[in-house]
Amino acid sequence: MARFDLKKLLKENTYPGRGIVVGKSKDGKNALIAYFIMGRSVNSRNRIFEEFDGGMRTKAFDESKLSDPSLIIYNPYRSLKNTDIVTNGDQTDTVYNYILKNGDDGFAFDKALYTREFEPDEPNFTPRISAILNYNFEINNFDYRLSILKSANGNPSVCDRFFFGYTALNGRGHFIHTYAKDGNPIPSFYGEPEEIEMPNTLEELSFLVWENLNEDNKVSLYCRCIPLDGSKPTSIIINKNK
Repeated sequence: MARFDLKKLLKENTYPGRGIVVGKSKDGKNALIAYFIMGRSVNSRNRIFEEFDGGMRTKAFDESKLSDPSLIIYNPYRSLKNTDIVTNGDQTDTVYNYILKNGDDGFAFDKALYTREFEPDEPNFTPRISAILNYNFEINNFDYRLSILKSANGNPSVCDRFFFGYTALNGRGHFIHTYAKDGNPIPSFYGEPEEIEMPNTLEELSFLVWENLNEDNKVSLYCRCIPLDGSKPTSIIINKNK
């Protein structure tokens, strides 16, 4: 099956919501991560990304305009030894704390997320999307898992949980996002994460995502490059609010 073109997926969807991209660079040297947020309301658009030691957080750009922090202020990214966690909500900390307490037997990601469900933002019931990357620097590779927790076709009495596991391949990545498209209510993402062609560098990835997100709705982007030789990772943050 042919891979999707990430540029086309972003360009033709005015509101994918929040999205996670994970994959391996074409040259096989790096793991690449992207996480973006979009917004339609004043509250959602009033945000920026900010790094801290071992992670990245969302915060209000203008504190005076912050009306409800419950679903918009969280840590999208946190790092553990040989592990990165990326999500669209406070389930980042759920996974992080579960691994700190219990270790990782290969299913810690799944077990932690089985304690969570979709967001309580009726009528959208926004899915929780998550990713974990586990690095093996001795063989210069990694594997990763993606997850989506969502209502049963809009039925809030049931949470359907889906998990997808991948071994990294040169030039291959996967893209998962909260919404299939814009709407009212907004329809949730469905199906498997979209398999995409990955660029080669952090700069290429950040440009590709940011330039093709809808200009009116995009808010912030975080991209990270993890060299598989174990050298120091680098990252890029782009905030529409400056």
